[in-house]
Amino acid sequence: MQTSRFFFARNFKFAILLLGAVTFFAFVSSVEVSAKPKKAKYGIIKIQSDPGGLLVTIDGIPRGETVKNDYRSIQLDAGMHTVSVTLPNGKLWTREIEVPAGRVKCVNVNYRPLPPMAKSPCPYPVSVSAPQTVNDGEIITFAADVSYGGAGNLRYVWTVNPTAAKVISGAGTPTITVDSTGLGAQRVIATLVVDDRSSDPMCRQSAQSVAVVRAPERKVIVAREFDECDNCTFDDQKARLDNLAVELQNDPSARAYIIAYGGRYSPLAQVEVLMKRARDYIVDQRGIDGSRLTIVNGGFRESDNVELWVVPSGATPPRATPTVQAGEVKPRKAR
Repeated sequence: MQTSRFFFARNFKFAILLLGAVTFFAFVSSVEVSAKPKKAKYGIIKIQSDPGGLLVTIDGIPRGETVKNDYRSIQLDAGMHTVSVTLPNGKLWTREIEVPAGRVKCVNVNYRPLPPMAKSPCPYPVSVSAPQTVNDGEIITFAADVSYGGAGNLRYVWTVNPTAAKVISGAGTPTITVDSTGLGAQRVIATLVVDDRSSDPMCRQSAQSVAVVRAPERKVIVAREFDECDNCTFDDQKARLDNLAVELQNDPSARAYIIAYGGRYSPLAQVEVLMKRARDYIVDQRGIDGSRLTIVNGGFRESDNVELWVVPSGATPPRATPTVQAGEVKPRKAR
């Protein structure tokens, strides 16, 4: 009887430990899963046509009409979509287009009435359409229209310049997509060669299209005047220097410029005194690295003046702006 109780107690403790381990593993797993960053679920397709006013259908659902020389932006779930545009002759321009999550894909449809087909399938007309302009980072879609009446299986060979332009998808098909990232202010040229795999040179046709990639806007970084002390006491100046030190500690990449001006009637070498006491205080008392400071002798103004500037990384440093010429200064004797 005692053996059975001992066996039951030991197995009960083991079951409790096992249940606790499973619960801990499930908790840790849920935390790890919830910590994963959310990915974008949608992409955007931008479509335009020449002429405008053509009906757009995506996955069998009407999505309005195109606009000439302008884009219509349509948000779609990430993945493959069937895009159809009703042409003026009643035919459908249809492509299977993949819309990546978090990206913009540009599509341009140019309708040009084709001449009557000759009795022989060769030569046959080929055209390639693409957006006239895209923003750096957007996906460019180059689409081919081929009116071929022969029985041969056409072969599509694309060449894209510059070489930095990366073909994302569609090699060997009538439609390719190209990533324009890093190609700002450049022209992306796609050349297509089509043949029916025969030796007849008349059955080898080519066409090309050009898309201009806009350069990304550059953010201008400027220095900003943090504070200014005009004819103030050293105690007042120290309070302002305290605030400047805090600003530099919050942004380790920034530098400080201190521009000192002597007054029209200030004692000789007053500007040097202002410069020295500002530097000594912020370096010795506030512990700011001296290499992050630039002290500038700004010349003269009507009264003693000290400007405090914060200069972010990459910004153009400030310049001194004196208002009194050196020949106009009438220094008084120091007390």
